Amino acid sequence: MREQCVTLLEGAGITVGGDLPHDIQVHDDRFWARVLRDRELGLGESYQEGWWDARRLDELLVRILTADLQSAVRSSPALVLNVARSRLTNRQTTGRAARNARAHYDIGNDLYLRMLGPEMVYSCALWKGADDLQAAQVAKMELICRKLHLQPGMRLLDIGCGWGGFARHAAIHHGATIVGISPAGEQVVEARRRAGDLSVEFHQQDYREVTGTYDRIVSIGMMEHVGPRNYREFFDRCGDLLTDDGLMLHHTIGSNKSTQSVDA
Repeated sequence: MREQCVTLLEGAGITVGGDLPHDIQVHDDRFWARVLRDRELGLGESYQEGWWDARRLDELLVRILTADLQSAVRSSPALVLNVARSRLTNRQTTGRAARNARAHYDIGNDLYLRMLGPEMVYSCALWKGADDLQAAQVAKMELICRKLHLQPGMRLLDIGCGWGGFARHAAIHHGATIVGISPAGEQVVEARRRAGDLSVEFHQQDYREVTGTYDRIVSIGMMEHVGPRNYREFFDRCGDLLTDDGLMLHHTIGSNKSTQSVDA
């Protein structure tokens, strides 16, 4: 793996351990497998972890992009093996999904408090006519409520509720009764704290464990936690939880071009 990476880098005019400002200095041999398996994501995350550096990151990255090295590693054995593993195994079983969510979200809320708006909504906002992040997030949440034709007294299930921003909005402005679920414990604790005496309840729970029936179901920006092997089960489960005349709104990101790598 090291030899393959060294050859690719040399083709871009980058020397491993060289003296030029754009040359890469590798401090951890795990770097080679990581970058071949995960490409740009592996390059960035291994830099964060201190596995490599360069005096001029900008020059290094320009050379990597100009030489199109990301395309050159698409056929690497490590990447092919990673794709095969993702197809043959279920990386989002109930247990694994919970562990993944805890690793991502149960790290304390300080980072998210500084990164997100006052309602701590961790999905894209609707900026048309908005002057700040809070207004843009409120506009997005209100649009979702309108699309759901949400009425007072309706029972709404919020799958992947995060810190409860949408649930609070739906309860305050539309009089709905909301059940929010998240596999991340710290999200649930903070969501409960913020909810006060609203007609909202939050549970640390996987969507596969939910029971009951709901007039409306919403899922905002959590499809990556479901995983391709579970898409059918996810939507079948949502169908079972909806009343006969119920509605579901599912918000996610996507592309008209499929990819098997972990790069966005």
